[in-house]
Amino acid sequence: MLTPLRESLFPARLRHFWSKLKYSSLQTFALLFAVGFSLSLTVSACAPTQQTNSTTAPTSTATSVASSNAQQSNVIRIGYQKYGTLSILKSRGSLEKRLASQSTSVQWLQFPAGPQLLEALNAGSIDFGHTGEAPPIFAQAAGAPLVYVANEPPNPKGEAILVPKDSPIQDVAGLKGKKVVFNKGSNVQYLVVEALTAAGLKYSDIQPIYLPPADARAAFEQGGVDAWAIWDPFFTVAKRATGSRVLKDGEGLVANREFYLAAKPFNEQYPDRIKAILEELQKVDEWAAAQPTEVAKVLSPELGIDVPALEEISRRRPYGVQPITDEVITYQQKVADTFLDLKLLPKQVKISEVAQLTKQ
Repeated sequence: MLTPLRESLFPARLRHFWSKLKYSSLQTFALLFAVGFSLSLTVSACAPTQQTNSTTAPTSTATSVASSNAQQSNVIRIGYQKYGTLSILKSRGSLEKRLASQSTSVQWLQFPAGPQLLEALNAGSIDFGHTGEAPPIFAQAAGAPLVYVANEPPNPKGEAILVPKDSPIQDVAGLKGKKVVFNKGSNVQYLVVEALTAAGLKYSDIQPIYLPPADARAAFEQGGVDAWAIWDPFFTVAKRATGSRVLKDGEGLVANREFYLAAKPFNEQYPDRIKAILEELQKVDEWAAAQPTEVAKVLSPELGIDVPALEEISRRRPYGVQPITDEVITYQQKVADTFLDLKLLPKQVKISEVAQLTKQ
């Protein structure tokens, strides 16, 4: 058991651990990712259990490990990011209402990006969450016990490579030798790879800079990088605020699906809870597709993003919870094999081994 002093210092160590990943190679990232999982699990085993229901945790992954025993109780721990159907579901409160009769509550924990969310899932700190295409691939390679349970429709226009409005770069070929910033192991890294390939360039032709969204935006606005690959809502907010140009979005290059993922033990023990979550997500998606302005108004106070920007995102985004199909598995395998061929993934993974072919 950790002493109180060591326990209080551990979050700072984790933050230092993540900061060192910013400029390391992605193969090293995947290996260190597994180490980070193990460290988080150690803290999780020693930390006190939280009984807070329907609360939003800080974005630090280290703080999310405190509810390690929730899986054994009537608490479903859901990890979510700053935008997506899970954010809408949280704001609407419909899942809590459905589960109230079963004496089951929901604990919401927010994460800055998919890799951090899946670190928590591996550590046993959350039961369910969502990410883009790439994070579960790297997490699977690191040994995370995850299961793909459903996905949203492709949203290729929900991510893009941005350049400053006065940049001399006019096309993707112009990125040769340039600094391109993006979140390591995220869906936009695959967008960058595919965009470069289509333009006749190699991944080694650019200088990748690995930063999470907030730091990436600062570097982009201060002129420290030449281009920024980013997803919504950060993409639309930055474009509107800075007048940045879209060099290339995902149309014709990538699917950019949002995946719903569960911890394997939770998926096996509570299939009824998975079913309830997916059904409530589908109901919220149906409402959101018909009410883009209302979606923006609901999310604006929580996200701190103005209504016009959120409405633009909502009108562009496709909605609908879809089952995992052979076609989706094949696509994800292509993404994984691409990273492996580029030596960015430390070992081959088989998506079919962790994909649940769901019948809705």
